[in-house]
Amino acid sequence: MLLSEVAERERRFKLALRAGLPILAFIGLVVYALVLKNIFISATLENSILLVGIIFVTVYFIFFLMGLSAAETLIDKTTHSFHEQAFIAQLKSYNANFIAILDIQNMETIEEQYGINAREKLLQHLISSLNSFLKKNKFISPIIGRRNGSEFIIAVKNDSKDDFINIIQSFIQKFKTAQNIDVDYSFAVVDAHESYEKILLHLKDLLRIQENNDGTQNIPSSIIDSKQPENIHQLEIEKIEQTSIDALQHKNLLFTFRPLFRLATKQTDVYEVFVKLKSSDTDELLPRVYLPILNRLGLSREYDLTIVKHIFKLLKKLDENISLAFNLSPFSLRDPLFQKHFFKALESSGINPSRIIIQLYERKTHHDLSGYLKTLEALRDKGIRICIDNFGSSNASIDYIRHFKFDMLQFDRDYIANIEDDQSNMMLHTMVSMSKENGILTVAKWVDTEKQKEKLEELGIDYIQGFTVHKPLYEDELLIKHKNGEKR
Repeated sequence: MLLSEVAERERRFKLALRAGLPILAFIGLVVYALVLKNIFISATLENSILLVGIIFVTVYFIFFLMGLSAAETLIDKTTHSFHEQAFIAQLKSYNANFIAILDIQNMETIEEQYGINAREKLLQHLISSLNSFLKKNKFISPIIGRRNGSEFIIAVKNDSKDDFINIIQSFIQKFKTAQNIDVDYSFAVVDAHESYEKILLHLKDLLRIQENNDGTQNIPSSIIDSKQPENIHQLEIEKIEQTSIDALQHKNLLFTFRPLFRLATKQTDVYEVFVKLKSSDTDELLPRVYLPILNRLGLSREYDLTIVKHIFKLLKKLDENISLAFNLSPFSLRDPLFQKHFFKALESSGINPSRIIIQLYERKTHHDLSGYLKTLEALRDKGIRICIDNFGSSNASIDYIRHFKFDMLQFDRDYIANIEDDQSNMMLHTMVSMSKENGILTVAKWVDTEKQKEKLEELGIDYIQGFTVHKPLYEDELLIKHKNGEKR
């Protein structure tokens, strides 16, 4: 039995006892008056109404408390684990050593493929199994709670963080298929301290950082936990958070520019902008690390606007034939206030809007697709070019191209890495042909070998980017190369 179920039973028993005491006291007083003291109460209408009224108020009070008990339950109705607030309340007296978050990443797919009932039964089964698994491995009375639809939080008393991590990994391996359903997990583990609400936020940050990263490559070594691969120290999350705020406040952004080489003209006329945050006491931070935190802090729009203004100023200093492509969050683009600031900055810059290429990447199709497409049309009406990034990596990219004519497509890196594979080559050939028929420019990134370059040229790719072209340039290098029409 889950600790949450035990706690809920104890709570309801105490509440029932509190609710029953008044009626027990009332019965005791009646027995005392009528039997022990031989006090006779005349059966008048007034006394009868008074007695019925007392009984009614007592019974009503009991049912009121019972209803209140049901409404203020400690447990999640589906899994019978603690809900988030009850989980936090339990932590205050539990003295946990470590807290983990376990996310079922394919929850939406499970619901779509198997239905809500199967999803609910799966969740019940997984939580019950997790509780038993922890207890069998000597984790006594673990606290398990549900944070939202797919996230579960676990607190344990144990001396070894490594042991806890290993047990969760073992559980994931054992239950990667449960009730004939494939389950995809991600998790993070942190040390427990008294700021429990902040811990849960940091756990979520860790998950998002991991989801944005396909390994520890390029993540600053100062924030890597070597004993917990692909996870970040939660103590460093606070440092990243403050670094991100300071960098944004003081405009400490480091811009690099990746050349896009046009195969037809053998010239570079587009550069892809890549942004990192600078800090005086840490390594440079990559977007995959700091963006989840900026999003949680509600600073993503300010961050995007800072990038936009910098790029507009830079474009004024570069040759007229040079364009810059850069990512903007779809959430920023859909925000009317951001749009207002964006168009105001564009107008005041005086640059040719066609030199601006906004790259979009979304894993899921926006629920208000028609409204979002109107936003993209408004950008196109100004002359701004729109590029869909990592095309082919998600169903969302396919949905968008069915409804909107993009100016450019940047193919997902897997197609380039696996270009020797016949199936990948065939799919890429199909997408390139479709793009050409619709007048859409195509871009292959991460082109690292001459063989890849030759095959892409055979397919008719318009642009390539990677080490076969040129290493990324810093801003001063870009200005030297393309300022005032100079060609070097």
